[in-house]
Amino acid sequence: QVQVAESGGGLVQPGGSLTLSCTISEFSSDYYVIGWFRQAPGKEREGVSCIRSSDGFAYSRNSVQGRFTASRNNTDENTVYLQMNNLKPEDTGVYYCAAATGNGPREAHLTRLCVLGQLHDMDAWGKGTLVTVSS
Repeated sequence: QVQVAESGGGLVQPGGSLTLSCTISEFSSDYYVIGWFRQAPGKEREGVSCIRSSDGFAYSRNSVQGRFTASRNNTDENTVYLQMNNLKPEDTGVYYCAAATGNGPREAHLTRLCVLGQLHDMDAWGKGTLVTVSS
C-alpha cells in the first residue's frame, strides 16, 4: 500500500523561504501524482501544487504561482519538494503531501484535476507538517 511522508515545516518570517519534502514508498504502479495541500486554521483544506512522475510536470495554483514550486529529486525519483518563497502570513497552515498512483491515463486524469483545482481523492496522505509564517 502506497505511503507518503512529508517533512520540513517550521517557523519562518514573512518574506522568507522554506522547502518541504515528501517521500513516496510502497507503490507498484507505473506512475504517481503527488499533490501538496494545506489547511489554514479555521479553513478547509485546499490544493496548492502537484507534480507527476512521468515527466516532472508541475503546477501551482494561481494564488501561489511565482512563489511556490513543486519539483522532484533528480537522483531519487520517489522524493519531491515544495519550494516556498516570499512566504506570507496567510500561507500559515498544516501542509500535506498526498499521492495517487496508476497507469499513464490515470496520471493524465489526475493532472487535469490538479490544474482544475479538483484534486481530492488521493490514495495516501501524509500526517502533515506545520508551516507558520510570522514575525
